[in-house]
Amino acid sequence: MMILKTDKVGKKYLNKWALSNVDISLEQGKIIGLLGPNGSGKTTFLKLVIGMIRPSSGSVTVCGMEIGYKAKEMISFLPDSEFLYNWMTIREAGDTYAAFFKDFDMARFNELLQFMALTPDMKFKGLSKGMKEKLAIALTLSRNARLIVLDEPLNGVDPVAREQILGAIVKSFSHESTILVTSHLINEVENILDEAYFLKEGKIVLHGSTDDLRSERNKSLDELYREVFAC
Repeated sequence: MMILKTDKVGKKYLNKWALSNVDISLEQGKIIGLLGPNGSGKTTFLKLVIGMIRPSSGSVTVCGMEIGYKAKEMISFLPDSEFLYNWMTIREAGDTYAAFFKDFDMARFNELLQFMALTPDMKFKGLSKGMKEKLAIALTLSRNARLIVLDEPLNGVDPVAREQILGAIVKSFSHESTILVTSHLINEVENILDEAYFLKEGKIVLHGSTDDLRSERNKSLDELYREVFAC
């Protein structure tokens, strides 16, 4: 089943196209990377997918539906900034998500907390950057959403936290859903990706399964990234 499909989607700000004729098709049961440096258009693309902005051209559909109330219900999105209140405990953060999202799985949330060495009584204001990111990941992955969107989940966290976050993504992955990950830390995410799209200056310049890309070009994904985005 096709979870996400964009057809020649574009986004224009004033006289500049941030995205141009982007065709992306994400099938059920895969972890897919949207790879590119800052300014390549990744964030704009995600904003279109989750319905924060509207495309200037083309279309975006989730499970065959255009982005709207019903489609948004099927998307779990990890933002790239802090979005919880300092006074909250981790337990209260989970309770808040459960109240807002009917597909929130509290048992999975508690399991992910344990996996990432977080306890429910910890207060958000006392968490380190890495711990906050792990909590955000746990909340996002605990929804039974068809499309899970992770925007730079490894950004600004230490190597140990990165390893735990990647482990949590793999541990909670369901073949009924699809995970879209944006990152510029290719050597970290490469091993969990089934497919990769390379986005450069608002356009898809390379796409394929990670196995095919590596075998056809005899290079790692990280080496391909450096080649595609070399200055």
